[in-house]
Amino acid sequence: MTQQIGRVRLGRGLLGIGLGLALAACQAVESTVDRTVETVTGRSNIPFRTPGHVTGFLGGVAADEARAAIVARDILSGGGSAVDAAVAGAFTMAVTLPSRAGLGGGGACVALDAQRGLARAVIFPAGARNDLPPGTDRPAALPAMARGLFALHLNAGRFKIDDLIRPAEDLARLGTEISRTLADDLAVVAGPLLADPSARQVFARPGGGVLRLDDRIIQPDLSATLAQLRAAPLGIGDLYQGNLAERLVEGSVMSGGGLTEAELRAIRARVGGAARSALGADLVLLSTDASAGMAAALQTAMAGQVPGADASAGAGAGASLVTLDREGNAVSCAFSMNNLFGTGRIVPGTGILLAAAPGIGQVQAAPLPVAILARPDLRRFRAAASGSGGQAALAATALPLAAVQRRGGPADPYAGVPAPGRGVVISCAGLVPTNSPACLGAADPRGGGVSLGSFGR
Repeated sequence: MTQQIGRVRLGRGLLGIGLGLALAACQAVESTVDRTVETVTGRSNIPFRTPGHVTGFLGGVAADEARAAIVARDILSGGGSAVDAAVAGAFTMAVTLPSRAGLGGGGACVALDAQRGLARAVIFPAGARNDLPPGTDRPAALPAMARGLFALHLNAGRFKIDDLIRPAEDLARLGTEISRTLADDLAVVAGPLLADPSARQVFARPGGGVLRLDDRIIQPDLSATLAQLRAAPLGIGDLYQGNLAERLVEGSVMSGGGLTEAELRAIRARVGGAARSALGADLVLLSTDASAGMAAALQTAMAGQVPGADASAGAGAGASLVTLDREGNAVSCAFSMNNLFGTGRIVPGTGILLAAAPGIGQVQAAPLPVAILARPDLRRFRAAASGSGGQAALAATALPLAAVQRRGGPADPYAGVPAPGRGVVISCAGLVPTNSPACLGAADPRGGGVSLGSFGR
């Protein structure tokens, strides 16, 4: 199934969305499938930051979770940039897909600023620990997610970051239906997860067992934490050196995670130029941490082979998100908790699920492959992809980009991606910005992801 946006076709891999809002959004997009118009970018008299403000082609979103994609698409429709959409979508994933992304975890992003011909890598993994306090029986990773999203947004967003946190805050407070992906993840770790009293309050059904598909999940403590990140004088810094930081340290000790004030104060996202690798006549922009592995995987994929993946190396549970705005600016992100649901323990009173510290026991740091394909001047976008699933994430990112390079579009881009690899991609055969971008978006049909775009009004 494909969706047409002006002369832009945005396909989707959409499975099991149990949310009326998601269905309504998809139906609104589907109503444009057979419409043929010139691609026109403009602004209606609908206010800035309101969906429908942008008319004509506005870009698109592909994500491993449908509600995150809807939130990100609405940010684009309200006049936001690709960075704005990615930040809002990521905060939303922390609410709607906490098994794979969350404030207690981390990630990595690559951002293309096509207007200025620049590319940045922002790296904020759920980091390893050097020393563990006594009594730490389930070591937590360093929670870098909020720091990373703040760094991604800095000097690149059009919306205030408060506006990008609010949709996630509202979903946590009012509740949202359990997606198929989250339901499947809950079923895998039901026993250990419900052993934690704070996690049991969030993920247990009233009649016993874990929440199931289409059950409603409400997270008032997480909503209050997001509200504090939005409204506190320190903003996101409150989680690292303010009142929230004190509560997180105290609660993590109670939860066996053992975070310290000094560790939280020291957390920083690493921001720098994206690594670059030639791919045909184009450049691939990569996270510096994953550049060698991704460059090799891309060359293997271009040779018509599937990049190697050792499923026994650990799943490294993660989630992916890519965004594209009307000017050709793009973001590719990957997030992870290192394990499904991280440590399986929520810090009391905060709603924050702690990611698992890598390098301890069998826990490994999840690969965070992110990539954007652009012309060498970095002013014209071609494609963006991201993947998850341990070492198979490299194949889930590389194969769609190789398909774009060889055929001009991701025809069956996930054929041959080994389990547990999953990915998302947006590609534009006509480049962006241009008068006829001819864009496609896709999410691996084996997962619960979705790609969305819209005319606006």
